[in-house]
Amino acid sequence: MVSTAKIVNQDNPKKVKVGTIFLCFIFGVVSILFNDDDLSKKAVPQNEIDLGKLLFFDTALSKDQSISCASCHNPKFAFADSIAFSKGINETIGIRNTPSIMNMAFRPYFFYDGRAATLQEQILIPIENPIEMHLPYAEAVKRISDKKDYQTYFKSIYNTPPDSTNILNAITAFIQSLESNGSAPHDVWVHGDETILTESQKRGHTIFTEKGKCFDCHFGPDFTGDEFRNIGLYDEQEFNDKGRFEITKDSSDLGKFKVPGLRNITLTAPYMHNGMFQTLEEVIDYYDNPYETVKNPINIDTLLLKPLHLTEQEKTDLLNFMQSFTDTTFPF
Repeated sequence: MVSTAKIVNQDNPKKVKVGTIFLCFIFGVVSILFNDDDLSKKAVPQNEIDLGKLLFFDTALSKDQSISCASCHNPKFAFADSIAFSKGINETIGIRNTPSIMNMAFRPYFFYDGRAATLQEQILIPIENPIEMHLPYAEAVKRISDKKDYQTYFKSIYNTPPDSTNILNAITAFIQSLESNGSAPHDVWVHGDETILTESQKRGHTIFTEKGKCFDCHFGPDFTGDEFRNIGLYDEQEFNDKGRFEITKDSSDLGKFKVPGLRNITLTAPYMHNGMFQTLEEVIDYYDNPYETVKNPINIDTLLLKPLHLTEQEKTDLLNFMQSFTDTTFPF
């Protein structure tokens, strides 16, 4: 698989044609580590995480039994999707881009608009959503409960039959296990290996934390402060998703969306809540001057009121630095 993202010479802003080395290598590693056959293979679960993994890949949780949680949260893409809007049952199209569900264990809320306060809520909503899995949760519980294998597994692990609570708890345990393990070059660098990042990436770190203002929103262990920000993609015309406002009804939340983490960002294209950008180069160009894309954004964050005026070299360095956020080994 070849990404549409471009690879650049780490110390030269001149772009080299399509990235067949870095991203192909990454996708190759991910394909091996996240072998679909292995992940969906039915094995007797030994613990709560194993049981949650089995449920995560079980199409019984969708109305017509055609899709599972993994249909949209694909392990090959760090448990995100590779299209702007994921497809539910009967080819229905979602309304926002599917984010990665890695590194969710310590998030205070979920979905781009923050509507769910717990992972259990986050899991339940897509199961019942008419444009996603479209299955009343009571029916989902009955389907699982009626399966003899699951009766045995739940009795062994929870000492109780499947029910509305422990089914969600099992899937939650699986998702919470999908934490990055410190194998990303950036993590290795932070822990003292000065040789693992190139000089371009080190310059990119300075851009990330200073001139580029990335760190103002993307801070913390997972490169997110779990805040809601309006990055300019709301103008009540072409861009009319109100985001957080739909939950709070507070006008100050118009066009705000939860700031996503940036771990494994090279694997989770397309980007933004509407999946409008296919490459990280496009994302960087957008942040350099949002007004070239949205002429009259409403309620845009004060951090973005003025263009950044990044040079081509600075954009290149920033891109190369963000590539260091990709794990080299993954769970499961």
